[in-house]
Amino acid sequence: MAQQHLDPTDATAGAVTADALAGYLRAQATEFLRALRQHRENGGAAAGGSEASVDAARALRRSARRISASLHTFRPLLDPDWSERIRPELAWLSGTLALEHAYEARLERLLLALHRLSGAAFPAQAGAADAFAPAAGSRAAGAARVGAAAPAGAASGNPGTPAPDRGNLTVGAAKAGALLDRQLTLARTRAHSTALQALGSSRFHAVADTIAVLASEVPLTPAAHTIDLHPLAQAAEDRLQDAVTALPLVTAGHPYNAEALIHGLSPDPSPHPQDAPWHQVRLLLRLHRYAREVLHGGDGVDVRLLTAGEALDRHRDASEAAGAAAQAARTPRIAPATAYALGVLHADQRHEVEAARFAFQQAWQKETVGTA
Repeated sequence: MAQQHLDPTDATAGAVTADALAGYLRAQATEFLRALRQHRENGGAAAGGSEASVDAARALRRSARRISASLHTFRPLLDPDWSERIRPELAWLSGTLALEHAYEARLERLLLALHRLSGAAFPAQAGAADAFAPAAGSRAAGAARVGAAAPAGAASGNPGTPAPDRGNLTVGAAKAGALLDRQLTLARTRAHSTALQALGSSRFHAVADTIAVLASEVPLTPAAHTIDLHPLAQAAEDRLQDAVTALPLVTAGHPYNAEALIHGLSPDPSPHPQDAPWHQVRLLLRLHRYAREVLHGGDGVDVRLLTAGEALDRHRDASEAAGAAAQAARTPRIAPATAYALGVLHADQRHEVEAARFAFQQAWQKETVGTA
């Protein structure tokens, strides 16, 4: 695939100096402090929090990501000791705050998919205790039962495969939903507690104090004002281009990837090896987008990059949801109908992974054509 070269990072453009980076970092630090104040004022410590508190936590993560990404991309302009000290702390904070929302969104995604596939209605919380049937089995046996269900689940995206047995799927869907609700709600509760502990810790207060200083003073190196930001932004784009070139886009162009399904249904609980390069591209695309924001502010938004990024977000969500379904199927002593429903659900989410890869491929090819 031909590489693209986007105009905003063209080295022939006018030089952009450290003043642009300093202004961007100060603006993001101010947004961080504003979000933190809003989070505290709207009862962020309450279980679940208010909608305003949730929005504030999202704004905290957004600012932390942008500051951390800018410190990474433009590190030659920044005091190295300060930069290397704060970057891991921002990554810790962003990751900690993201977990609760991730578990909530994953559960909602899986329950909606179960309803779509089976026609069964939930509440998911009803009958959670019934999710564990007294049928004999073990972790390996549960995974094997899900493996037997895989061909039926593949039918959601492969016309050549018979449709799932709707009767068996409906029987197991309610218990599968209850099991997922129990596991992911517990994980969400723990993530919520972890986030509250983090926001009340001395570690977080140290991060907040550092960001407060950053809002007024950016620790640039003495030579920062002699460095043009364009080459550093171009390097971020080049890393993205190299990672995209290495992706198995030919495989992603097919409507169904059986190899991914088989691996996901194996007893091995490790993440799927096919997904890692795509997750890396997602991170590199984010670094590239944030570098464009530093160079061009509000004028740096590229709808095509946003479309590609949204496809990679869907890829990550579907990949993690498929992993949660497979993990639930490894629960000991679940009924065969429950394992069957989880197998169909896993296959459905792996199809969503393939669909997201195809959507990214289409978006990226359009970018290439549009900038050739």
